[in-house]
Amino acid sequence: MNRRAVFVSGGFDNLRSPQLRFLHEAARFGELSVALWPDEMLQGLTGAPPKFPLAERRYFLDAVRHVARVLPVAAAFDPVGLPVLEGSRPRVWVDDEAGANPARREWCLQNDIEYHVVTAAQMSGFPEISPAPSVPGRRKVVVTGCYDWFHTGHVRFFEEVGAHGDLYVVVGNDANIRFLKGEGHPLMPQEERRYVVGSIKFVKQALIASGDGWIDADPEIRRIKPDIYAVNEDGDKGGKREYCAKMGIEYLVLQRTPAPGLTRRSSTVLRGF
Repeated sequence: MNRRAVFVSGGFDNLRSPQLRFLHEAARFGELSVALWPDEMLQGLTGAPPKFPLAERRYFLDAVRHVARVLPVAAAFDPVGLPVLEGSRPRVWVDDEAGANPARREWCLQNDIEYHVVTAAQMSGFPEISPAPSVPGRRKVVVTGCYDWFHTGHVRFFEEVGAHGDLYVVVGNDANIRFLKGEGHPLMPQEERRYVVGSIKFVKQALIASGDGWIDADPEIRRIKPDIYAVNEDGDKGGKREYCAKMGIEYLVLQRTPAPGLTRRSSTVLRGF
């Protein structure tokens, strides 16, 4: 049975948890496509270039599990309506409350498109996302971290690690992150960080660590029983290598490399710490 063609339209610059919640709710209406605005259109609307260029915004959106397709818009258009997209016939258009307006509702009515508005109440909280289906015979891979200011470098890391098996991401709990990094950390609570990580299609399941110290995910690792513990080069510390040797887990260290054509990103720089 074909699912209804659902569309949202926007720039999705600096994609964060509120936008991910919106995409999650919009996808409940059917198969979700994102009409992604070009850099020139964003600059014309805001008076400043986007924080992240089109290629990077598209890469991030393509990795969101709630999104079926990302369709970059070739040229600027009236944002009240949907752009002309070759081979696409939207049946449903979804806005959040900030983007909703009577003119857009009327445009949808004239074009025989259902119009829905996702309210702030519908987007409240950060529900735990159900684990993705497992592939029989695949190995299990675990990664750990704070993931406080999520960016395309994290997405790329998950993409690369996910190629080695079903990926479990264990985010540090708030108290332990504060202990390891000091006051002011984390910027976002553990439930929000788990939600953002779990929204990425390369991740089978996101969990919150229940231990402490550098190996705060030990209780979760013992339950998951992974074949591989993966880190990037910055995370190769804290006794993780020795822990894996003791537990009989393969230890995998990956280089921090951005996706082809994208800029290398750092959480520290992006969040201003």
